Amino acid sequence: MLDPEVKPSPAREIMHKGKGCLAVIVAAAVLAFGGYFVWDKATGFVATLGEVPDYPGPGKVKVTIDVPAGSSLDEIGGILIDKDVVKSTKAWDQAVRSEERAQSVQAGSYIMKTQMQAIDALRLLINPGAARIRSRFTVPEGLRLSAQVDVLVKGTKIKKSSFEAALERPQNLGLPRYARNRPEGFLFPDTYELTAESTATTTMQQMVTQYKAVARDVRLEDSARKLKRKPLEVLTVASIIEREVNQDQYRAKVARVLYNRLNEGMKLQLDSTVVYAENLKTNTTTPKDRKSRSKYNTYRYEGLPPGPISAPGKAALQAAAQPEAGKWLYFVTVNFDTGETKFATTKKEFEVIRKEFQNWCRSNPGRCDS
Repeated sequence: MLDPEVKPSPAREIMHKGKGCLAVIVAAAVLAFGGYFVWDKATGFVATLGEVPDYPGPGKVKVTIDVPAGSSLDEIGGILIDKDVVKSTKAWDQAVRSEERAQSVQAGSYIMKTQMQAIDALRLLINPGAARIRSRFTVPEGLRLSAQVDVLVKGTKIKKSSFEAALERPQNLGLPRYARNRPEGFLFPDTYELTAESTATTTMQQMVTQYKAVARDVRLEDSARKLKRKPLEVLTVASIIEREVNQDQYRAKVARVLYNRLNEGMKLQLDSTVVYAENLKTNTTTPKDRKSRSKYNTYRYEGLPPGPISAPGKAALQAAAQPEAGKWLYFVTVNFDTGETKFATTKKEFEVIRKEFQNWCRSNPGRCDS
């Protein structure tokens, strides 16, 4: 305890005063920082009170928008928000208020993009140009190129001569390198949209682009390497599968049969390739048909035909890329009505299922004649 008569030393007194000043400075700093923090947050809040949630644009992924007849602008805005074209109702309403031509939007189908700026989306609907879809058309699986052209002419109303002229310039279609400028099999069967500015070339470019996208999805080129095959060979197998069976459950097994026979050096002996070679209208062939000298005649020549015999869909491409494991060397579709297909590993087993098919043909006259 200090003697009350003894005064603190100057050094002690200075230290005491210094601590007091420091406490005051710290307190002031805390108050200043806290005030700034509150001010900063309040300023940000006030600034965002009037902000309209909108995408910066110009957009990301293509999307088809259908505007039904009689739709109000509010209903159209709701459609765009649901499809993630426009970010918010506020953004759409603001765009409508700022655009005096807003009421001129017409019913129809449009190719737009997700995450567009609202005013850009509205103006596209007002002046759609190439974004307006004129019609939709579907190209089914399993057609040869000439038959695909007939479907395209009917579905697009573009002249057949225009498609034929475009096919004479295959280098303009965007075909993959392994196509070797031969479009057969590369025009992917699907449903497509035709815009006001579509041409024969752009229509087929769209189909080739879709083929390449699906081929990437099923990892066709990677699978070809694993199978020790070229990508064109895998596509050719897929085109055969598409013509030979119509049930998904059999596709990968048929792929395995084809690869097994190729690996064994056996002729494929497929009616589908002869049908392609001779442009027949049936699924079966006669002994005369099978004497064809076409390189596509797999009864005469070993190995795969020179290229695809049809345009396969995704299921056939998937099966060709990832065949099912097995030792089958034969298959027969024993019922054309149901598509039931049976498989065999030996010639003896094959004869049994072939007789089953012959019996079905006898019970269904006219269905198996070439």
